[in-house]
Amino acid sequence: MALVINHHLTARKLVTKIERLFDLSAGKILAQEKAWDASQSAPVVTVRGRYASRGWTEWTQGFQFGSALLQFDATGEKRFLEIGRNKTIRCMATHLSHVGVHDHGFNNISTYGNLWRLMREGKIPFDGRELDFYELALKVSGAVQAARWTPIAGGGGFIYSFNGPHSLFVDTLRSLRSLALAHQLGQILMGEGDERISLLRRLLLHALATAHHNVYFGEGRDRYDVRGRTAHECIFNVNDGSFRCPNSQQGYSPFSTWTRGLAWAILGFAEQLEFLDTLSTREIAEAGAIPATASCPGTPASLPAGSMWDTGAPDLHRLRNYLEKPANPFNELEPVDSSAAVIASQGLLRLGNHLSMHRKKSEAARYRQAALTVAQTLFGEPYLSTNLRHQGLLLHSVYHRPNGWDYIAPRQKVPNGESSMWGDYHARELALLLLREAREEPYFTFFGIPHSASNRRSVRT
Repeated sequence: MALVINHHLTARKLVTKIERLFDLSAGKILAQEKAWDASQSAPVVTVRGRYASRGWTEWTQGFQFGSALLQFDATGEKRFLEIGRNKTIRCMATHLSHVGVHDHGFNNISTYGNLWRLMREGKIPFDGRELDFYELALKVSGAVQAARWTPIAGGGGFIYSFNGPHSLFVDTLRSLRSLALAHQLGQILMGEGDERISLLRRLLLHALATAHHNVYFGEGRDRYDVRGRTAHECIFNVNDGSFRCPNSQQGYSPFSTWTRGLAWAILGFAEQLEFLDTLSTREIAEAGAIPATASCPGTPASLPAGSMWDTGAPDLHRLRNYLEKPANPFNELEPVDSSAAVIASQGLLRLGNHLSMHRKKSEAARYRQAALTVAQTLFGEPYLSTNLRHQGLLLHSVYHRPNGWDYIAPRQKVPNGESSMWGDYHARELALLLLREAREEPYFTFFGIPHSASNRRSVRT
């Protein structure tokens, strides 16, 4: 449905729901920890309420251990810090040097990055050697991710997906966090002939390539150019660097919008705008690329709380007037994807905060209130998992509809009632962002704004 924005919500008004979310989250993290077999692949999605593995690229492992660190941040319960810290040290090293994926921002910022941030914020005791360890990990991750590079016509380029050098994924925007943190820590990438490659430059060029090719602005680029939609994948000719066509891996088609891809774009761009605000104009200019402007694909109306998994899903037309009524995750025709909604909600909130800092109050309020409205819905039933036997936290998440990888329960015709590692992690991340705002704690970012800057950046409610 078109989102009806509640203009009276504040982060403080959501605290009761957020605290309930973290109360439920605690038991689910402990249940996962007890049941997970470390010899198996990372847990990905639930099947009958229990997390199951699906070896593909192991892109969800960071969400598994990062969730415990977010739980500690929100509650101060040290057992969750120990789970997150110990499992990061024991299990995440291979992710740092993984040269075959575009997922470093998912895996390594959620683990090493959260630990680094918590120590810088004073939420865990300072230990110089431990901090050095986290920083070395983040430097390596950022450089390894930046090395996965395809140059394109016109002097730009992008971090290519696991599909190969021809493939630009919209979700890789969130892996730019690896490049951003490594650059912040002074890291560069050393190439052939000792070439010194700027991670900031590659970050900016990748963001520009994504904005130019994966995001549509209603400018008539093709017959399906609708302002605010995104393509999951863009295909390039690697011989001359020219753009060839849009494509989709997890969406329905190249010419419809896979809503989680749109959500990754909203959040990824918003986070990078926040990061660029910490850099000087000179530093950005020296990187040799023009940064993305303060715009964001989509509108609050384009991603309701229970957004459908794809805007072009083939049976949507049979859900009569579906845009005019609340999404129904138990419908018999097409699944909703709550993970798309929760990811987008954080992006809209961050974009609103960014615009507020730049004195664009009217636009800022629209995005912030849209985000709060979505959060209010997702942090309650039927999306919040209140069944203590269910290991998931956010229900009605969808993984890969075209491949049929989502469990369909008996007497149901489409996937529903299940959770995903990324949906649960981002529900906790959004809840933590709002909780820290309500408590007037330092603003929560992946690059860990120091205490001295927190008051300037916090949004009061």
